[in-house]
Amino acid sequence: MTARQFILVTTLLLAGCSSAAPTDTAALRVLFVGNSLTYTNDLPGMVAAFAEARTIAFEYETIAFPNFSLEDHWYQGDTRSALSSERWDFVVLQQGPSSLPENQELLRVWTERFAEEGRLHSTEPALYMVWPDASRTSFFPAVIEAYSSAASAVDGFLLPAGAAWLAAWEHNTNLNLYGPDDFHPSEMGSYLAALVVFGGLFDVEPTGLPATISLSGGTIIQVPSSTATVLQTAATEALAMYRVAR
Repeated sequence: MTARQFILVTTLLLAGCSSAAPTDTAALRVLFVGNSLTYTNDLPGMVAAFAEARTIAFEYETIAFPNFSLEDHWYQGDTRSALSSERWDFVVLQQGPSSLPENQELLRVWTERFAEEGRLHSTEPALYMVWPDASRTSFFPAVIEAYSSAASAVDGFLLPAGAAWLAAWEHNTNLNLYGPDDFHPSEMGSYLAALVVFGGLFDVEPTGLPATISLSGGTIIQVPSSTATVLQTAATEALAMYRVAR
């Protein structure tokens, strides 16, 4: 599968709506824009499963290509087309760790571009903070700074998944949040990131959620109940630390 061949574009309607139904104006509508750190383990689908567990109306679409930066998305055009043609409450923006100074600058510049474009259509920006690879965990502070600064530059929302990974390891250093390549998330890592995204977008504490969730394609994601409690606590702590008042 090449970088140009992968695009996941999914719309999901919950809380009593079918996929063929008209758009539910009461539902929170979110456009996810990113790369494999978004589509691995279907993070948006996990967020949808959490919304369904709380019987919250939620609709989403995901535009994600391997190795894409926000600059790539800008010129590829699908995201800009989606922003202009449909109603979205949030556009969730994600690129790589962006820990190096030049990449931090690019993250900020293209976040500003998308924030300006989104707000022309009443869509607020949110930054999905990721993490460095396992060989460069000392870069966590730089990743946190990169995404925090980009969100601040556009007065946007910060979804601090990377910070939640650190918080989870404070509770249990043995949690396997990385996948086999030591960069992409394991199912547990994506579960934690999805908790943060869910809690941040809906402005709720992501606690009391199921440890086992079913995704739209039939995939079952399951973490041990005791681990789910730890992950939900870590997500809540990270969101509280980086909370943006609405």
